[in-house]
Amino acid sequence: MKWTVLSDNRRCDDSLETEHGLSILFETKKHRILLDTGASDLFIRNATHLGIDLSTVDYVFISHGHSDHAEGLKHFMEINDKAKVIVSPDAMSGKFFSKRGNLHSITAEWPKIDDDRLVLIDQTCAIAEDIHVIAHIPQNHPMPKGNQNLYVQIATPHSDQRSENTVGNYIHDDFRHELALYIDGLLFTGCAHSGLENILSACPWPVHTVVGGFHLLDGLQTEEELAALAQRLKTKYPETLFYTSHCTGDKVFATHKTIMDEHLHAFSCGTTITV
Repeated sequence: MKWTVLSDNRRCDDSLETEHGLSILFETKKHRILLDTGASDLFIRNATHLGIDLSTVDYVFISHGHSDHAEGLKHFMEINDKAKVIVSPDAMSGKFFSKRGNLHSITAEWPKIDDDRLVLIDQTCAIAEDIHVIAHIPQNHPMPKGNQNLYVQIATPHSDQRSENTVGNYIHDDFRHELALYIDGLLFTGCAHSGLENILSACPWPVHTVVGGFHLLDGLQTEEELAALAQRLKTKYPETLFYTSHCTGDKVFATHKTIMDEHLHAFSCGTTITV
């Protein structure tokens, strides 16, 4: 199997473009799967530069409804007329907002997708013999504290429906729209808004590689919390390699690298890993 990073905040090749987004092409003997589509058509431009033909992709997996992972889908649909789109219905119907700085929308603009290409996922299941999608991830372990800045817009609640999580027409996102994908020992976590430990715990199959963001870049976790998480991951998953970038953050990566050492690696635009 091989995976290549097409969109990320960083690059390992100066001729590639960067953005706050994530898109990775995952290839096996049977499938070519696009894992998220970044925030624009940048992933297509980088793929072209790398000599990668995205018209032959047979599945697109959208990890959640935020625009930095799904906004590029409309551009992908213009160059690929066959790939099935795997996504949560809650991702497509939700209106997502961030309160980092001023309140602003982070909702993706969804293209029209024919019914025969749309694979809506509302429970953990197999898409093919070797492709599994994990949905409605139980939240038994700590969630990333940065989630407190992320909201879903709702209809105006009645006074008796308000809770501490409700602010006007917005309620804290519970990430029911987030999915993870497992294939051949690799677990793709997207942004891991549900928390790495929760996603790993929800995966019933052996994992040798985890790829995705850690969603810890907000600086809200203490050094002690970050170190404790890194130690738990190293201890509980001693045979697993973790590859991350995007929403992880330099400081977080440095702290985790000190503890996880050879179990943790960074990726960037142009990174290609063959297993």
